[in-house]
Amino acid sequence: MPSSAAYLVPALAVGVPVGIYALFLGLVSIPYIQRFAVYAHKVNTLWWPPHNPNRPERWGFAKNQVTPFPLQTLDHHTLYAWHILPLGIYTRNEEALSAQDRSVTNGFVPDITTTLNFKLLRHDPEARLVLYFHGNAGHITQSIRPRSFHALTSVSSKIHVLAIDYRGFGLSTGSPTEEGLILDARAAVDWATKVARVPAERIVLLGHSLGTAVAAAAGEHYCCSTHRFGCSASDNGSGTENGSDEDHVSSTMGRREPLEFAGILLVAGFSSLPTMLSSYAIAGWLPVLRPLSFWPWLLGKVMSRIVDKWPSADRLTRLTKSAKTDGKKLNLTLIHARNDWDIPYCEDDKLFKGAVKGLVEAELGIGTVYGDGRDYEYEGGERVREEEEQEVERCVENLLSKEKGKRTVERWMGDGTSRKERDRAAVTTWEDEGVCIRQELWPYGGHNNLMFYAPVPMAVMRAFGLVEQTESTRY
Repeated sequence: MPSSAAYLVPALAVGVPVGIYALFLGLVSIPYIQRFAVYAHKVNTLWWPPHNPNRPERWGFAKNQVTPFPLQTLDHHTLYAWHILPLGIYTRNEEALSAQDRSVTNGFVPDITTTLNFKLLRHDPEARLVLYFHGNAGHITQSIRPRSFHALTSVSSKIHVLAIDYRGFGLSTGSPTEEGLILDARAAVDWATKVARVPAERIVLLGHSLGTAVAAAAGEHYCCSTHRFGCSASDNGSGTENGSDEDHVSSTMGRREPLEFAGILLVAGFSSLPTMLSSYAIAGWLPVLRPLSFWPWLLGKVMSRIVDKWPSADRLTRLTKSAKTDGKKLNLTLIHARNDWDIPYCEDDKLFKGAVKGLVEAELGIGTVYGDGRDYEYEGGERVREEEEQEVERCVENLLSKEKGKRTVERWMGDGTSRKERDRAAVTTWEDEGVCIRQELWPYGGHNNLMFYAPVPMAVMRAFGLVEQTESTRY
């Protein structure tokens, strides 16, 4: 007879990992813990004095090239922000800029409008401004962020950068939520357009990783003429009680003249948080929800517990649809690396499809206006909605299968002799009246490096019209 140990060892070998995984799923179903894991905002190096962001010179910036300052949100949070001067403008004004004394406030500037840096942005009719929305974890100076700031501000003497730490990140107050981060993006756009008075046509919204969801939401908010300010999270997304300032701000209805930004640039984006997490693996090898794919009903239950949805593909649908319907210009660029170990590049295809879907909906004259189902609050409305959605899906699939290849330029990187998929770079340009959707898939660059390699700075230059889009500048 086999001993009990013969059964115990295999049972433990299977039971312990399953139990740990079940405990993990239970913990992350709690909104506070889930947001702590998703945003990773407490994973930073602020405890280490050399990483004090009020000393930008430690990351290779010239003295007073960077101005750390506070931004106020509509719900009364304070965000930590950097305004970074382009290197060319700094060089021409180096003596006056470096002479500014910031020792009293240890480098932090409570009122940026008193600085020469601010005046060089506000009073220059040629100034361009990149609103930089970073990914999760860390703070404004961690990881590749300083290098990407250098790349953007050295490529042209006209390009300024405004970067923010979202609420709960770095030295910013509060805790991150979907609605909260959208309010943070609005604070950045409002500061740029109302305080610095930079016209929207001289502003690019640049998002990386998590920041792509923030930039897409900001683009939807400002570029759609009719929009319900809010998002679809199971607990209203704000983490606040009903009647609070944030809940009031986020549920406001309004109609305004849509803005036309120089461009919206999404790097290493994802279609929605639940969809991305269903196939996500930490560091590219430790799956999060992928094991549940064998039990679709269980996967659906777990995905329904994700409180911050970040439906970027749906937001791009409404964005492109509104632009085409209103006859507005929209320049949308999607960039992804095929060897991205964090967010797979197939997510970029979903974003591209969502953007094209908006053009189809506008052409067919169907779909929701507000995106929250209120247009279907009549008898049989849900059935009509499903039929319209199916019709649009068929049209989009047929259109992409017939047209996307015709609108794509390919090039194999390396020595040029390899024809393997992993070496293929592709640029797809989809233009429809004033709407231009551009997708760039690069074979290399991983999750982070495209931010300071040529693709992103060149895409920013292209959006601002500082380089001519010719065959030689497509790569």
